Amino acid sequence: MTSKRRRFSPEFKAEVIQLVLSGRKTVPEICKEHDLYDSSVYNWVRQAKVDSGQGSAGAMTTSEKEELKRLRRENRELKRERDFLVDAATYFAKAKK
Repeated sequence: MTSKRRRFSPEFKAEVIQLVLSGRKTVPEICKEHDLYDSSVYNWVRQAKVDSGQGSAGAMTTSEKEELKRLRRENRELKRERDFLVDAATYFAKAKK
């Protein structure tokens, strides 16, 4: 049996991050209240720090990750188009003989 992956809105994540950063509650308390996993909350907080410029050197911001994802998708599409054109050129070159 497979479990469905839960999705959380950016507003909800921001609220949880704010609770953690304010120091009013600990991460385990917040996780228990909202039925979350510690690792998810720690990842959200770490990414929020990176996005605000407080992350470790070399860490990618959310916008950089989205751009990388877009560029990789575009690269895959261009490679498919190139491969198609190579195959078409090969086909027509053989057909001319």
